[in-house]
Amino acid sequence: MASVYKSLSATNGHDEKERAERKNKQRVLILSSRGVTMRHRHLLQDLYSMMPHSRKEAKLDTKTKLYQLNELAELYNCNNVLFFEARKGKDLYAWMSKAPNGPTVKMHLQNLHTMEELNFIGNCLKGSRPVLSFDAAFEKEAHLRVIKELLTHIFGVPKTSRRVKPFVDHVMAFTIADGKIWTRVYQINESEPGKKKPTADGEEMDVDPAPKKKGGKPDLDVNLVEIGPRFVLTPIVIQESSFGGPIIYENKEFVSPNQIRSDLRRAKGSKYNRRTEAIRENKIKRGDLGLTTHGGRTKEKDPLSDSVLFA
Repeated sequence: MASVYKSLSATNGHDEKERAERKNKQRVLILSSRGVTMRHRHLLQDLYSMMPHSRKEAKLDTKTKLYQLNELAELYNCNNVLFFEARKGKDLYAWMSKAPNGPTVKMHLQNLHTMEELNFIGNCLKGSRPVLSFDAAFEKEAHLRVIKELLTHIFGVPKTSRRVKPFVDHVMAFTIADGKIWTRVYQINESEPGKKKPTADGEEMDVDPAPKKKGGKPDLDVNLVEIGPRFVLTPIVIQESSFGGPIIYENKEFVSPNQIRSDLRRAKGSKYNRRTEAIRENKIKRGDLGLTTHGGRTKEKDPLSDSVLFA
């Protein structure tokens, strides 16, 4: 009995240790709707490769019954959902939700540039963990704090994930400007300081080697190199529950891209109307001044014209 008790006690202690280590279980379900373009698909692939705790699913057929995403998240054992909704093959909206209880944030994604589009020179290890950098403005308003928490749960890779690598070699920065969230991804590049220093005459002068720490390792120069992708998010609404419920925040300054395109078409149409109206008024003025006559005389009517024959 003593040996059995010891073995059970050791097993229970081991299980409690594993349970304490696996406390942060964050899994993200990434999927899109029908109608996404090639650039949108590349963005999904870039995010999926950068997030080892994510699960990728096929496209969702419906754009109205978004509550079905909660069932998909439960099937894939995910507690976060990142859904990209495409409209008219031009506009892309990002839904971020904490399944199954919420909240949910709907944002308009624009100024998209993928990794392959701009050929960024930075590179990072696939499956590594990022350092999330948030602007100080996220703490000033309540809705920004909610968005920060959702971004932390979705893009913050837990160290206990199965496919994660034990490295932290890139930074994901979120900055607020003009009421929008600007997202950038950088590689943490470490390099040894140069051993030669240029002088004022253009010649190189030998300098002392880099100072070493107590452990014997020299201090390294740390700089950031952009990797991609880059995009801009505009918050639209925040719902209380997951893909439903009352709206707890609404951005009154947001103008939909459909309204912008409609205003541009209306402006072009008004220009044409003003131009035709000016031409008609010019003809009326010339007629009132007698400038439409031939040689100071009124033009004679054609006896065979329709106005004469059928008068």
